Amino acid sequence: MEQKTIAVFNTQGKEKDKIELDTNVFSDIISHSSIYQAVNAYRANQRCGFAATKTRGEVSGGGKKPWKQKGTGRARVGSTRSPLWRHGGVTFGPHPRDFSTHLPEKIKSLALKSALSAKVNEKNVIVLEDFKLDKPKTKEAVTVLSNFKIDPKKTKVLVLLDAANAAVAKQLGNIAQVVCMLAKDANTYEVLSAEKIIITKNGLQQLTERLVK
Repeated sequence: MEQKTIAVFNTQGKEKDKIELDTNVFSDIISHSSIYQAVNAYRANQRCGFAATKTRGEVSGGGKKPWKQKGTGRARVGSTRSPLWRHGGVTFGPHPRDFSTHLPEKIKSLALKSALSAKVNEKNVIVLEDFKLDKPKTKEAVTVLSNFKIDPKKTKVLVLLDAANAAVAKQLGNIAQVVCMLAKDANTYEVLSAEKIIITKNGLQQLTERLVK
């Protein structure tokens, strides 16, 4: 398999170095089936499943029989909380449930490798020496994106850092189209949903080590 290289830039958008990508992670082979399973599992695990309705046994009141069983000429009824009555219970309504699903680690790993490979092949991955800003302002973060001809108002960007940085996370968090997270926590869904991926050099190394295991 051909060895791929990718440029390393500084925050001013100038190329500083080139690094080789691990062929065990970045390749031309894309597993669409694993990506499909990983995205479905991720979205299912985000569902809360809190929707709930009350059955006739859970609605308060209704303990007294409205009228006697026979002799009134009306239909027999045992409770005012019958689903047929106003303020009654709900028949076959939703109840809290768990939508989460388990996906084997090998499939999740293969899906993430495939998603990253696809982004690299599309030339939508930018590697930075480090994501450091001169001033703790959102304007500075927008300037960094602009140096790579990225319009944060139109392009969804995923920024992957090698270490937690509250200041940078806050600055990037103020930009609606930018998602910031640790590289080691990257997942297939976020990688695919982003149009551009910006990752630090150390973050790329951490992510590669995680996927090579």
